[in-house]
Amino acid sequence: MHFLCFSFSIFNFQFSIGMKQIALILVVIILFPSCKSGKAAEEKNKILYSQWMVESSAMHTFLSNKKEQQLETAHWDYVPGLVANAVLKAWQQYPEKTAYYDLVKKYADHCLQGGDTIRVGESNLDDLAAGKIFFVLYREEMKRGNEADAARYKKCAAFFRDKLKYKHARIQAPLPGAGGFFHKAIYPNQMWLDGLYMGTALYAEYQVNFGKDAGDEDNMDSWSDIANQFKIIHQYTYNAETGLNYHGWAADPFDPDAFWARKGEPYTGCSPEYWGRGMGWYFAALVDVLEYIPVSHPDCKVLKGIVVQVADGLARHQDAASGCWFQLLQYDQNRTADNKGDTILGKVYNQCDKPNYLESSASSMFTYAFYKGIRIGVLNAEVYQPVADLAYKGLLEQFIRQDENNRIRIVQSCASAGLGPEKDISRTGTVNYYLCGKDVAVTANEGKAIGPFIMACLEKELRVKN
Repeated sequence: MHFLCFSFSIFNFQFSIGMKQIALILVVIILFPSCKSGKAAEEKNKILYSQWMVESSAMHTFLSNKKEQQLETAHWDYVPGLVANAVLKAWQQYPEKTAYYDLVKKYADHCLQGGDTIRVGESNLDDLAAGKIFFVLYREEMKRGNEADAARYKKCAAFFRDKLKYKHARIQAPLPGAGGFFHKAIYPNQMWLDGLYMGTALYAEYQVNFGKDAGDEDNMDSWSDIANQFKIIHQYTYNAETGLNYHGWAADPFDPDAFWARKGEPYTGCSPEYWGRGMGWYFAALVDVLEYIPVSHPDCKVLKGIVVQVADGLARHQDAASGCWFQLLQYDQNRTADNKGDTILGKVYNQCDKPNYLESSASSMFTYAFYKGIRIGVLNAEVYQPVADLAYKGLLEQFIRQDENNRIRIVQSCASAGLGPEKDISRTGTVNYYLCGKDVAVTANEGKAIGPFIMACLEKELRVKN
């Protein structure tokens, strides 16, 4: 390839070219147009997009559910926590970037306000997710001899894990899915795909860091509890025909707060559609937990089987043209809201005719999970490497924009989405809702896209480096 490119450049400078040379030039142009584009791609691979996004957005401002945040003074929430965790991962991969670590420590200390716990809602998985930053902070401060701060970070991590393991509301028998964590107290007997990333993945990270302190038996029991969350939600939300998981599931579909749930077979209790970011949280949680679960645990094999099913389904629904995924995974841009809306109790909600669209946060999460799954050996590289590479290319081409200040931002992210409760009956889980709902506006520089994009880039850069 390099020889042919070189030879072509020589032909360009000949003063007399015969017909054979002209024919050869045409062959080179037709067969090897990628000489220039190949170099461009090579140069693009040298750009550390993870650092560029950290320094463009994560260290400046980003949106959290439409509200502008600065990480140093952000409130305790899963969105700033997701950004902080991504910045911390970037520091771990590039330790010379000490400002990254310092910023996340400032965020943690701002939220702790000198204490060793943070006030969180009762049985609210979303409120726990940001606690993942405490494990790295603990280890680093111990290394630096700052035992006082290290102790605070460890105590807060333990507070979150104990609150989840011992006090969080769970589905109770005789309902199906006994033992599953409520997504939130306001969603009784409901499990959402999101929750596996918010709470269960934190639980797993606690176990790998401190789980053996309580003894091997307790540690293995905790891993069984962790695996059970995936086993329950996969059993009730996975559709083998599509290879996708429905966004939410209600063990009691007749509860008024589960008005959106299917009342009968098949897939009783499931929400109507497959939401991109919901599956993004789920896929990311699977690879994060599989990184840590002891290989000797019997459920390790079960989780490996689940992650392959998820990866296979998502690969089937990847948009071939862009390499990305749509807001509603089983449709393309030709699917639109019906412009009639959802009529509930005589009132119309979610009325518009907007089309389905390529969505950046889900696409970033999938790219991260595919690359990481390959790296940790739970996904077959031969099968899924092309999927991940096409997705990464799609992220850069479809969603990344550079401004006049040489900063980049990420566009086309769903601001938010959920299901119910009864007091918010506009959140129906329908196509109309995910495209027209009052909280699902398409935004730019949303933290829920920035964090996963950084993590996807880190995984890609790690592969290029190695």
